[in-house]
Amino acid sequence: MAVGYVALITASIVCIGLGATCVLCLDLATLRRTRADLYRRFRDVSPYLGVTALFFLAKRATHGYSLRLSRSFDWDITDEIYAIEGEFVAVLQDVVPAATLEFFSAMYMFGFPFLLVTAPILYFTLPSQRYLKELLVAYVLNYLLGSICYTLFIAYGPRNHLSSVDGLMYQFYPQTQDLTAAVSANTNVFPSLHTSLAIVVLHFAWRSRREFPRWFSIASFVVACVVFSTMYLGIHWVLDVVAGVVLGVGSVFTAERLVARAEGGAGRDLTPGEREGGIESDVSD
Repeated sequence: MAVGYVALITASIVCIGLGATCVLCLDLATLRRTRADLYRRFRDVSPYLGVTALFFLAKRATHGYSLRLSRSFDWDITDEIYAIEGEFVAVLQDVVPAATLEFFSAMYMFGFPFLLVTAPILYFTLPSQRYLKELLVAYVLNYLLGSICYTLFIAYGPRNHLSSVDGLMYQFYPQTQDLTAAVSANTNVFPSLHTSLAIVVLHFAWRSRREFPRWFSIASFVVACVVFSTMYLGIHWVLDVVAGVVLGVGSVFTAERLVARAEGGAGRDLTPGEREGGIESDVSD
């Protein structure tokens, strides 16, 4: 199956999930206010969107060079990771019912991009763009630090290192290898960016739980499934996940400080409700 076809399926499922989430989390009044204020909001967040787009273009352009540089370093830490955690992933695959394979494969392939796309769109509907700005910066920091780690460290996932671990998703849905191979290498496992970025989304979902209580519930469930699937499917070690959690939490707090400095202080771009201790809800009308 061609990469483009797999990408089309992924995009279609993500759009369906996005639409359903918007129906559950947004009302007509919110959508009308967003449309009326569209230009100001785009203008406000455009520098962050521009930096994010430039970063990902540069990341894509330097992907091959990063792989060659990583091979020249040849710092393989796979044995060290295995020495610490051993056969945990193999045991996990043995105890989890095989009937869940399709579900967790879908969560890994579709749940993850759903989280990344849905969060910024929801936050764009808020009067203040502070959440969206911090979220975009946190995304960039995750990929930046993750790319540095992938360049410095060679690490093979459990499915590539242990005969006792199966690459379950690729056995069940082998076409997904086309898409994952196009955006990543099989040595890019430490830390788990699926985990770190999912944790970032969960953090913002928790912070915005007053504005979007249903989004917090949805995100909590999907994040838990995505993080678990990275191990169950034999793609990541437990240590990759732990490192991903640390990276996600650290990037969030760093993003908050960077945005506060860029905006000239924590009080700028805040609504009156934010200054009183919380962001003014856009869905309470």
